[in-house]
Amino acid sequence: MCASRAACGAGALPVATAAVPRAVGALRAATGTVVLALLLCLVPAGSGHAAQTAQQPASTATAQTLPSGLVRPASLDRRPAGRALTSRAVLQIADARPVVRAERRRAPGSTREAYLKGSDRWQVSFYDDRGPERREIAQVILDDATGSVLEEWVGYEVAWTMARGYPGAFGRRVNSPWVWIPLAVAFVVPFVDPRRPWLALHVDLLVLSAFSVALACFNASAIEVSTPLVVPLLAYLVARMLWIGLRRRGAAEQAREPLRLLVPVRWLAVAVVFLIGFRVGLNIVSSNVIDVGYSGVIGADKLADGERLYGAFPRDNEHGDTYGPVTYAAYVPFEQALPWSGRWDDLPAAHGAALTFDLLVVALLFLLGRRIRGPGLGVVLAYAWVAYPFTLYVSNSNANDALVAAGLVGTLLVAASPPARGALLALVGLTKFGPLALAPLFALHAERDPRPGDGGSPRARPPRRAVLAFALAFLAVLAVAAVPVLLHGGTPRAFWDATLGFQTDRESPFSIWTLWDALDGWEVVVQGAAVALALAVAVLPRRRDAVGLAALAAAVLLALQLGLTYWFFLYLAWTFPLVMVALLGRHGEPEAGSARWRRRAGAPSSAPAPP
Repeated sequence: MCASRAACGAGALPVATAAVPRAVGALRAATGTVVLALLLCLVPAGSGHAAQTAQQPASTATAQTLPSGLVRPASLDRRPAGRALTSRAVLQIADARPVVRAERRRAPGSTREAYLKGSDRWQVSFYDDRGPERREIAQVILDDATGSVLEEWVGYEVAWTMARGYPGAFGRRVNSPWVWIPLAVAFVVPFVDPRRPWLALHVDLLVLSAFSVALACFNASAIEVSTPLVVPLLAYLVARMLWIGLRRRGAAEQAREPLRLLVPVRWLAVAVVFLIGFRVGLNIVSSNVIDVGYSGVIGADKLADGERLYGAFPRDNEHGDTYGPVTYAAYVPFEQALPWSGRWDDLPAAHGAALTFDLLVVALLFLLGRRIRGPGLGVVLAYAWVAYPFTLYVSNSNANDALVAAGLVGTLLVAASPPARGALLALVGLTKFGPLALAPLFALHAERDPRPGDGGSPRARPPRRAVLAFALAFLAVLAVAAVPVLLHGGTPRAFWDATLGFQTDRESPFSIWTLWDALDGWEVVVQGAAVALALAVAVLPRRRDAVGLAALAAAVLLALQLGLTYWFFLYLAWTFPLVMVALLGRHGEPEAGSARWRRRAGAPSSAPAPP
């Protein structure tokens, strides 16, 4: 743990609105948790300092540059050139740290080494040599000029630098409360119905917003709090999506009841345009490219040059080849237009790709909403994406997770065509593999629009020729995607080891299954249950329209995420569009306000107020 960690707690700040007096109670309930979470972003993110990118000293006769970029001085007692301290002095300072002493008592016989780090720092690493592999158990970072300790880490924070709470490590300025809080409130407020404060949709919005609490704790390096908080939120969403997808009765009635909004749809349309501009501008002026985006650029460069894709990534992104080949192919146009320099620099190709994926989701959500209910729902779904802070978190980290979201929304859009949905689902599955679990559900899908009395025709089954068309298209795309993998010296074994093999054996503190030793092995049970769920929802009587398909697809993916030994907030983008389609698409075309508000304004009521 970090020696001095910021506390993960703060008081809630209720949100009031004077424009709509009767909405005060509902708005407080809907935004109180959000503001609580986002105020936590004001807490300093641990004792760690931002990662340094200063150029490492060159290798000389008295120093050895390691593959990690650290430099090992040749002498304990001679000061390296341009340094104020010796290795021996640095080791003595680190040895005296109480947190290090406590860790070394648990590992008798541990050893340590001092390294030059950057142009003005030292790193002392402590190792446990008792196992088959040397394991680093503690790490201390010191300032060369003063000898003061800047950082000290033990436990999982030694190996996982992303668990240290470095400010802005993911998304830079998006973590600012001045960005996050307005977005979080803007996401919730339009969907609050003040006449029905206990509406299930309000709870759903709170759950989606409550992930901000876990993120705030993650930013404060409180992983032992952040990781467990995610589990009940994911579990709730699984249950909620199953409830919507498997509940047929009343589907037609819900489709006739309009979606109540606090503001007119045209206001949301203007907000979509504004927020898109804001996202693009923020990406340009204050964003970073994490290893995920870097991986896409490297893979695209390899594909374009005909080089081996799997098992040949550079040292500074050794496991960047863990994604499917479609991920790297999607980056090829951007890498060719903005070529990779060969190092981890600003990576303009990654910026271009991330922004394009983000805008593609917006466009596809509008088209899907228009297809389900009309242009109003299309605008509302697009607004939900651009207003949800975690989608901006993905965009500003220049990650590839929006590509998965775009593929899933696109698959829903063409779901009426078995070969089209088969081909597109295979492409999505070859980005990050998880969507492959949706193959049974989409193969046996027979879409029917809900009509009075049939609840979406839950007993409808697709003809055999439709299932065959889906399977042929699905397998054909898988076969074509394998060509670039095998064409340039790749093997199925290398592909497996780099992708699913690596991910299967991956352990991290970002899952309760590896964070808590008492739960070791139970992830297999959850993973098995998720696979069983993926098969069951394909054959159970269910709501057979786009809304039901989105709900069950989201349930399967969320269940799979519950069993992962590595989960991160970027993964919310995969299922968020599906969840919003399920929550909002059940109703008729959106309209602003209630019948009573319209009467106050002197306008005629177009529909009776709901009970």
